[in-house]
Amino acid sequence: MKHTFLLCVCNESYEASLELRKLYEKIPDREAERHNQVRIIDESGEDYIYPVTFFAPVRLPAETRNRIEVAQAA
Repeated sequence: MKHTFLLCVCNESYEASLELRKLYEKIPDREAERHNQVRIIDESGEDYIYPVTFFAPVRLPAETRNRIEVAQAA
């Protein structure tokens, strides 16, 4: 499964749930995407939807992506 990562660039009104400049993994959710939203696991540890404009896509080198996946599996 391909992992997609997003960088938080705005947390207005969600300061407790989202950290600016933090990397979040995008969880596939077609319904959310149809409404210009994205689903991520936020600081509460639960998955929620947020406006897609709060995030910027990030391309990570394969080595970095692999290290994140290994850390998640541990």
